[in-house]
Amino acid sequence: MKLTESFYERPNVVKIARELLGKGLFTKVSGFVTGGMIVETEAYSWKEKGCHAFGGRMTARNKIMFDKGGHAYVYVCYGMHNLFNVVTNREGKADAVLIRALEPIKGLKEMKKRRGELHNPFHLTSGPGKLTKAMGIDRTFNGKFLLNRDVWIEDIGEVVKSSHIVASERVGIDYAGEDAKLPWRFLIKGNEWISK
Repeated sequence: MKLTESFYERPNVVKIARELLGKGLFTKVSGFVTGGMIVETEAYSWKEKGCHAFGGRMTARNKIMFDKGGHAYVYVCYGMHNLFNVVTNREGKADAVLIRALEPIKGLKEMKKRRGELHNPFHLTSGPGKLTKAMGIDRTFNGKFLLNRDVWIEDIGEVVKSSHIVASERVGIDYAGEDAKLPWRFLIKGNEWISK
């Protein structure tokens, strides 16, 4: 069952980032459904310097973050990687969760075709740029509503116990100063698909 609008519209982005672990992210592209279980996330809030919308600053790139929770925010990193984020909170409160890694569960053949030959099979979706390529997510997904049929997140019946969740600092945001040390990266302990 797809997650509801009320799941995304809550004000605590850190809690949502933790609760997305074990949920399923799916896309339907060119007739193919692909997807996997979310095993790693990062929370971002407009109140801290790691966020693209820090201090409520709206740009052409981050505009969708200011919409109500439940939309996709897809941006290009390093000029080549599309990164998929889930917008949360109410309209005007620009919070989002970066989906960092997935454990593939559907459409494996199609995902492998999109990614090309890999020396390590776990590199298929073990990073934010890898998973978007495997799932056919590009910039055209920016702004898509997560209750439609192109991209969605659903409860797949996986319960992740608190004791199996590891919290750490987020990756690659040294520019955020002290905020870079916030323990807002969450992953499922021991999962082989988390990013390295």
